[in-house]
Amino acid sequence: MQCPHYDAGRCHSCTLLEIDYPTQVLDKERHVAALLDPVSTGLTWLPAVTGAESGFRNKAKMVVSGTAAAPVLGILDGAGRGVDLTDCGLYPAALQASFGPLAAFVTRANLEPYQVSGRGKRAQQRGELKYLLVTLSPDGELMVRFVLRSQEAVTRIRKHLPWLRAALPALAVASVNIQPAHAAVLEGDLEIPLTERTTLPMRIDDITLDLRPQSFFQTNTVVATELYRQARAWVDEVGPASLWDLYCGVGGFALHCAAPGRAITGIEIGAEAVVAASGTAERLRAGADGDRFRDVEFAAGDATAFAVGPDARELPEMVIVNPPRRGIGAELAGWLESSGIEHVLYSSCNATTLARDLAAMPSLRPVRGRLLDMFPQTSHYEVLVLLARS
Repeated sequence: MQCPHYDAGRCHSCTLLEIDYPTQVLDKERHVAALLDPVSTGLTWLPAVTGAESGFRNKAKMVVSGTAAAPVLGILDGAGRGVDLTDCGLYPAALQASFGPLAAFVTRANLEPYQVSGRGKRAQQRGELKYLLVTLSPDGELMVRFVLRSQEAVTRIRKHLPWLRAALPALAVASVNIQPAHAAVLEGDLEIPLTERTTLPMRIDDITLDLRPQSFFQTNTVVATELYRQARAWVDEVGPASLWDLYCGVGGFALHCAAPGRAITGIEIGAEAVVAASGTAERLRAGADGDRFRDVEFAAGDATAFAVGPDARELPEMVIVNPPRRGIGAELAGWLESSGIEHVLYSSCNATTLARDLAAMPSLRPVRGRLLDMFPQTSHYEVLVLLARS
């Protein structure tokens, strides 16, 4: 992928851009194999899943800088200056096309970009608009979130929203997120809906997931589709009558692995994600294939606390874990090791913490693995591993 911003030194987010794509994938396969070899014997690797090396991102996190009259959407360089990345090659054309109307809206609604001048006690914060978060669905609809320092500009955004909807017909969901802290935190707790619709349908094969503003979804829809397909194939091969999906998010794994007579419980700490997952399950139960989702339920809570907590509950025959980069941690790994559960499906975005967690579960032997290149042009990737008790 050729990138003028990389060539000019304005953006080096794509750290592997100078390496041809097949070599990137091969290097990632070698990396994960080297990490897992010490904690696995007889692990069979399936061919890596790849997609397009450009235009694959379904979400843009745009820092807003400049002025309300001349906003800049992109990133900040080392000196704190705005870099326009509206033509970034990682974004598909439909996402790129949204940035022009959004920049014009910033001017129309007089949304002054957030900036800090001075240092220490003399630092002064000015402006309101921190980020524009834009998500594109497989069907071409958009979710736009305005991350603001306070609620000062909400009335102006509401006033001019009809203009934005006319200028950006694909806009389906819009909201304001309030993040008052001067810190490297993308969003705050308060979300203010601006549109009647509050969910963006993300169609993955025969399952359409409902994405809410504060819910996580994989940034590469094509590769995420293959991730869920592989998970469903391995779960169906094991054939558990009961399944826990820990760190379930909006229910991608749980709903794809649903089957008649299979009881599934999804646990996620993010309340918005649980609302979205529960809504999807309810909608699917009302459909023609409703029996498949009859015994799927979701609850908000900490995954580790749910599993190892004092409440007596019948153990499932299989567990799926899809933790953040920190991994599942020693407590949950130790519980899984001693639980007697026969199979675990581990989806990881950090092979280093995956290897650490596997070392803490020696009785659960990795038998199959697959790398999924969710993040071309970077060293990051997803890996799915099936564990069976030896």
